[in-house]
Amino acid sequence: MPFDLDAYLGRIGYDGPRQPTFAVLAALHELHPRAIAFDSLDPWLGRTVALDIAALQAKLVRDGRGGYCYEHNTLLWAALEALGFEVRGLSARVLYSTPPGGGRHPRNHMLMKVETPSGPCIADVGFGGLTLTAPLRLAADVVQATPHERVRLTRATADTVNNLPPTWVLEAEAGDTWRAMYEFGLEEHIAPDYEVANYYMATHPRSPFVVRLVAARPLPGRRLALADTAMSIHPTGGPSQKRTLTSADELRRVLTEDFALTLPEDPRVQIKLNALFSP
Repeated sequence: MPFDLDAYLGRIGYDGPRQPTFAVLAALHELHPRAIAFDSLDPWLGRTVALDIAALQAKLVRDGRGGYCYEHNTLLWAALEALGFEVRGLSARVLYSTPPGGGRHPRNHMLMKVETPSGPCIADVGFGGLTLTAPLRLAADVVQATPHERVRLTRATADTVNNLPPTWVLEAEAGDTWRAMYEFGLEEHIAPDYEVANYYMATHPRSPFVVRLVAARPLPGRRLALADTAMSIHPTGGPSQKRTLTSADELRRVLTEDFALTLPEDPRVQIKLNALFSP
């Protein structure tokens, strides 16, 4: 199925130039996660998560749904290629939620390397509550501004035992400290690599997306985040505001209004929402 670039650009509210430049990439990167929320609804409901372009256009573009990293970044990848960008798929180990001594995650997060006339960049519109809202130039130890946090890429130590080159680490500024988000290399990943990881994340009983309802959406000056019944608003540069939702109706309103999600017409939606508030 051919990619419908017009429909995608309409979905995210972009009506600017269509050349493969850094400025165009930056505009899409800011608008995409604002318009299309991150969420775990389908894995949480036990629904299939498909990564083919026809399915992604139907779900995220036409039906007003959201999704997680493989869906978001595969959709953006298709749009970028339609605009003439050269894109390479990459994969990362998440560090953000790993406590010291807590072991290492598999490479189960998707991101992309995008070539621009200004040089190679990292693009990633699917990292949940800390999704990048701007592409990053692939340069080490340079603080880069985004519409939200300041971020930087650093180089990890080379693995001399296994003769592996140093990896890159994405860090975000949090107050007066820098916090590692994830670690990645520049080895190319292709669609079958993501299909395997996607199946695990969408179906394994210990996957965080199967066991918990999560949603995230960056808006100008703030970020919204949901974890089951815990709703958070994180103003840029200010203290977070948190509250606990008290009913399935309130949670449904938050999903449809605050996160701008169209919920699937599936009886499991109401059953699962009600279950979050059952004794």
